[in-house]
Amino acid sequence: MTSERTTLYRDKQNAKLMGVCSGIADYTGVNAIWVRLGAIALTFMTGGSTIPFYFIAGVLLNKKPAHLYVDNDEQKYWQRVRQSPARTAREVRARFRDVDRRLADVETYYVTSNPRLSAEIERLR
Repeated sequence: MTSERTTLYRDKQNAKLMGVCSGIADYTGVNAIWVRLGAIALTFMTGGSTIPFYFIAGVLLNKKPAHLYVDNDEQKYWQRVRQSPARTAREVRARFRDVDRRLADVETYYVTSNPRLSAEIERLR
């Protein structure tokens, strides 16, 4: 089962024709102009045989839901997940390690400066 954030949609809000290229650009995180130029180049290289595939994709792909048009950090996160899931997992683990380190620093500060709290923590262990 896939999340609706990791699904390919037609992006009608940023569309030029049917929204297929802008949907692919949104899905991959690449600028839409590069996807459109790539589609045009591919059309010329294949002698126009990509045109039927474009229209088939335009008919088969669902329109992007309105609530996914909000531009925020979550959208950029899901684009990075689609581009490289392993790298994204490493980034999340690194952020958690950083948060854990900072929490340990806070704990060390409060425990070393408060002997009563330190004794209470040791008693609970």
